[in-house]
Amino acid sequence: MKISESWLREWVSPALSTDELVAQLTMAGLEIDAVEKVAGDFSGVIVGEIVGIEQHPDADKLRVCQVAGLPEGPVQVVCGAANARIGIKIPFATLGAKLPGDFNIKKAKLRGVESFGMLCGQTELEAGDDDSGLWELAADAPVGTDIREYLQLNDHLLEVDLTPNRSDCLSVKGLARETGVLNRQAVTEPAIAPVAATISDTFPVTLAAEAACSRYVGRVIRNIDISRPTPAWLKQKLERAGLRSIDAVVDVTNYVLLELGQPMHAFDLDALTQGIQVRLAAAGESLVLLDGQEVKLNPDTLVIADASGPLAIAGVMGGKDSAVGESTRAIFLESAFFNPLAVAGRARSYGLHTDSSHRFERGVDYQLQADAIERATALLLEVVGGEAGPLVEVTNEFLPESREVVLRKARIVSGLSLEMDDAEVVDILSRLGLKLLNTTSEGWSFEVPSYRFDISIEADLLEELARVYGYNRLPTRSLAAPMSIGEHPEIQLGLPALRSQLVARGYQEAITYSFIEPELARLFQPALEPVLLRNPISADMAAMRTSLLPGLVTVLRNNLNRQQNRVRLFESGLRFIPSDSGVEQEAVLAGVIYGDRLPEGWSNVAEAVDFFDLKGDIESLLALTGRTNAFAIRAGSHPALHPGQTGVLYHDGEAKGVIGALHPAIQQQLDIPKAVFLFEVQLSALLEARIPAFDSLSRFPEVRRDLALLTDRALPVETLLEAVKSQAGESLVDLKVFDVYTGKGIDTHRKSIALGLTFQHSSRTLAEDEINASIEAVTRHLEENFAITLR
Repeated sequence: MKISESWLREWVSPALSTDELVAQLTMAGLEIDAVEKVAGDFSGVIVGEIVGIEQHPDADKLRVCQVAGLPEGPVQVVCGAANARIGIKIPFATLGAKLPGDFNIKKAKLRGVESFGMLCGQTELEAGDDDSGLWELAADAPVGTDIREYLQLNDHLLEVDLTPNRSDCLSVKGLARETGVLNRQAVTEPAIAPVAATISDTFPVTLAAEAACSRYVGRVIRNIDISRPTPAWLKQKLERAGLRSIDAVVDVTNYVLLELGQPMHAFDLDALTQGIQVRLAAAGESLVLLDGQEVKLNPDTLVIADASGPLAIAGVMGGKDSAVGESTRAIFLESAFFNPLAVAGRARSYGLHTDSSHRFERGVDYQLQADAIERATALLLEVVGGEAGPLVEVTNEFLPESREVVLRKARIVSGLSLEMDDAEVVDILSRLGLKLLNTTSEGWSFEVPSYRFDISIEADLLEELARVYGYNRLPTRSLAAPMSIGEHPEIQLGLPALRSQLVARGYQEAITYSFIEPELARLFQPALEPVLLRNPISADMAAMRTSLLPGLVTVLRNNLNRQQNRVRLFESGLRFIPSDSGVEQEAVLAGVIYGDRLPEGWSNVAEAVDFFDLKGDIESLLALTGRTNAFAIRAGSHPALHPGQTGVLYHDGEAKGVIGALHPAIQQQLDIPKAVFLFEVQLSALLEARIPAFDSLSRFPEVRRDLALLTDRALPVETLLEAVKSQAGESLVDLKVFDVYTGKGIDTHRKSIALGLTFQHSSRTLAEDEINASIEAVTRHLEENFAITLR
């Protein structure tokens, strides 16, 4: 919000410089983003009037003007502005004047004609953007007056950046109230008296959407003269606040918006039918807005309507058909309170953002509507004339109720580390508008004013005390609190250990957004419809991720586009799975590898990574848990992974993750030149560890037997190993695959697998007969159940 310092000082003017005032407001939480001068640095410029004008004898584009304003009478000034004419009043830079840019006005000769000064436009004084010609001042401007004094150009524009909770300061009244509190100074508000009705005309109002609009105030004003100009003082205030002057009626409503913080709207009464209805839009309804844009109204949009249809989007913008125009002779002036939740986001859904929506979304004082109508009525009758009807006010039970907040003395000490005098506490909060209801030995209870939507709990009152007392005055103390060392059970592995393991294996951690492109989400999981955002940051961040893999592949592509040809990335985070009960959040660990197995170097062979590199990385994570026997990786499927290179990670028989190569079709669609290998595992499966326990070492010798087995090619090795373990007995201490062979001498449907079996007993030396019995049991079981034979 932009407001002029001079307007603020009309309400309250502390003995502070501009810089001191800005610093004070900023320290109180009302940050001033920028301070601009209303005009450039100049002097010696007065209000002049052109009393005579002639064409320059030697220049078609120059004219010789006689300009009044100096005590000695009119002087001659040569001017080239197209709008120079007799009778207009303009800025007149006299001899010796100093203009912005260190430009001094001296006596000059222009094409042989003497000129004793300069007539100025807005841009030459750095007081505006109009460079079309001379700056035409009001007809009643006092000739000879210093223009800085007449136009109040010794002024500054304050651009206030308010946090969304401080909607009460989106007006001169709100800023003045804060300034008065900070400086213990009274605020001079304009007197707002009820305007006596001179006609009996009213216009009926119905609140159909009661919860969305709980107060609506209106008034009929007839016989206005819309052709009357907006007063210069009012137009100046609007322009310095960044609003352009349109017509007197619209200017008055905008003025009240800036002054009191209450958005208002004026309808052309002759364009209205039967009565005002505040309701939700019906299916298929549309509205042509004031800016000419036609919008199709959503069913959740609150509208102001009459019998013929919608007239305005409530709290956002009015419609073109009912707008005040040159032919308007009667208006219906409205002022309402809309529930912030009912209008929040509606402007953005139509690509709009207005001064009204900015305020209504944050909350407008729900007791301000009648005062705003009275203030606007008085100004309109003064500016455009007319006759006002009685005030029509409609309210319902959904109007917000007053809130009571309790503040304890002990909470001030613990929260602010400050023992504040009771009288000072009451004084600060009372000056902020809170009403003291009750006082006890433990504290106070206060009623919150209707314009403070941000105060609802005790901590809010502490914040108000700290702001007004001064953050820089609060004592600095070290925090003290009873603390104890939290439990860290050994059966919990912890995410840092997993991170460290992956970093040790050459990975780098990535952090991606939880929002991804909807089409990318469907590409990786076509059967799962992602949760879409109502107000996405951008089109490619419109869905909640159902997997971390799309984000990691996007990061991989960004790295490949920047000549990073060997990539290893991992990420831990939440994925969001739609369910019947809403959205389930699931913590997962995911990773991607791409490129060469080893970094480039003279001793490293250039070999591309494959499925087993990724499987080895996963197995290293499983080894950290000490529960490798509880895990198994078996062939499986995933819509985003290669059908023949996909593994499913099982934990205690339950699927907990997938690993594999990116599907070739997706790889081609994403324009990735080489194979990509990915994994995604539920964190819950990796964080449960086994507590290490000592097992005594056997002093007796090991015995190893090797078996070369002919098996069906489709038989998983895991199945084979489980079958061997089940028959080898308790003395089997190690089992490994040390060779796999297919080719010459082997049936094309079979393969040779060589196993090494190691036997050892903890208390004696194993006999040859015992070992042979175990081997025989193994081979017999394999032959009977899997048709496996010795090679």
